Amino acid sequence: MQESFGAYIPFVDHLGFEMVFFDDGQSELRFEPEPEHMNSFNVTHGGALMTLLDVTLATAARSVERTSGVVTVEMKTTFMQPARGVLTSKGRLIHRSRSMAFTEGTVYDAQGQVCAHATGTFKYVPKAPDPSHPVSDISTD
Repeated sequence: MQESFGAYIPFVDHLGFEMVFFDDGQSELRFEPEPEHMNSFNVTHGGALMTLLDVTLATAARSVERTSGVVTVEMKTTFMQPARGVLTSKGRLIHRSRSMAFTEGTVYDAQGQVCAHATGTFKYVPKAPDPSHPVSDISTD
C-alpha cells in the first residue's frame, strides 16, 4: 500500500508510481511502465502519462497544504514524443489562492528528453479521512 503520497490512492498503487519527493511547491515521481501500460506502438499509453501528470500536478499543489486533499478541475496535456523506458515526472505549483492551485508538470523519458507537458487547476478539498470511508460528496463549486 503506497502512502508516501500523503494519502492512499488505489489507482496510483496499481500503476506503481513512486514518489521521489513533494515539498515546497514541487514534486517528482518515477514510473517504470509495465507491458500492460503500453499502446499499440509499444510506448507508454497516453492515458498512463496523463494519470502520471495528474498525480504529479496534484502532489505539487498538496505539497504546500498537506492537510488538504485536491481534486482536478481542469488539465491540458501536450504529447511531444513517445515515452520510452523509466519515466520521471516533475511538477510545480505556479500560483495558489485560498481554494485553488495552478500547476504545471513535465514527463521525461529514460534519456531525459521531454515526452509530455501539462498544466492543471486543482481545488483544495477536505482530505478523505480513511481509504475505506471516502468522501461521498466532493464539491468543485
